[in-house]
Amino acid sequence: MPEGQTMPAGQTRAPAALAAISRRQALLAIGGATASSLAGISPVQGAKRDPKWEMAIDRGLKWVAKNQSTQGHWTAGGYPAAMTALAGTALVGSGSTTTQGPYAKHIRKAVDFLLSKLRDNGLIGDPRNDNRYTYGHGFSMLFLSQVLGEEQDEEVREELVNALTKSVEFSVRAQAPTGGWGYVSTKDQPDFDEGSTTITQVQGLRGCRNAGIVVPGEAIEKAKEYIYACRNADGGISYSSRNRGSSRPAITAAALATLYNAGAYDDKHVPQMLEYCKKNLQNLSEGPNSFGHWHYTYLYYSQVMYRQGEREWAPFRDKLYNKIVGEQTGDGSWTGNIGPIYVTACNLIMMQLDKSFLPIYQR
Repeated sequence: MPEGQTMPAGQTRAPAALAAISRRQALLAIGGATASSLAGISPVQGAKRDPKWEMAIDRGLKWVAKNQSTQGHWTAGGYPAAMTALAGTALVGSGSTTTQGPYAKHIRKAVDFLLSKLRDNGLIGDPRNDNRYTYGHGFSMLFLSQVLGEEQDEEVREELVNALTKSVEFSVRAQAPTGGWGYVSTKDQPDFDEGSTTITQVQGLRGCRNAGIVVPGEAIEKAKEYIYACRNADGGISYSSRNRGSSRPAITAAALATLYNAGAYDDKHVPQMLEYCKKNLQNLSEGPNSFGHWHYTYLYYSQVMYRQGEREWAPFRDKLYNKIVGEQTGDGSWTGNIGPIYVTACNLIMMQLDKSFLPIYQR
């Protein structure tokens, strides 16, 4: 949808989302909905995927579901909102919704948990126990907006619309004058902004807009200008517009994925940013300035490569997925920086990108 336009009343699903629903309904009609059947898109596309990837995904999804708390959340590092949103996104990426599929009850519990954390000011999270609450807020907007696009219960849809409308308003108020965001609202920490939380907010806002929630176009445009203000001569993005330093591949990949979400494929800075990412990230290694954030980096760089089309995506995907599968533990999870639920959710989101069940990641 072009910038500055909102979806007409009553229309909340983009054509790509409707296509995903049609695929899902077809799978339900043909022999029932197992985890493996919901994971596929079509016999043709399914044939292109290595069976060991599907086995790894199935084991990973089952581990995620098994480790959900009775309250509906997951946590790692003290970030229940962020981890619940990421885990929920991984489950939705398999094809399940709040009413259909093997992970329906887990997604519903995750939704209920995050809605229970909605504060009067629109923040999803708990600022008393989370000193980086904008991450959880942004990831929660993204997850709940993907659920909204598929939700068919009118009462639940209304609840989600009301919650996301408040959440968008909070995010816009939390935006710094520079156009970026910090770890907390600019009201709570003036004169601070940085790239990774900015990315989280923008992708969450775009998910909301795509689901029919009104998002001020000015907030998105300011964020895009913020990203460009962080750009270095080599095409990479630095940590912050206020604290310029060397380019960071992780933030550059995340920024580029977010610009694609915003429809900025042809902006003049995008080609050089893409060239920088390919130079630094194509080999899947932990390079300089990675700061141990491999999974964060490739969560976004995989989105970038997927948008390049099948010719570039397929060989990169094969290499990426084979690496991920080779690192899976015996119980179906993955381990690494922050904690197993974070790493497992990131890996599952990456490995299900081209299943096309998540509207925000579709081409």
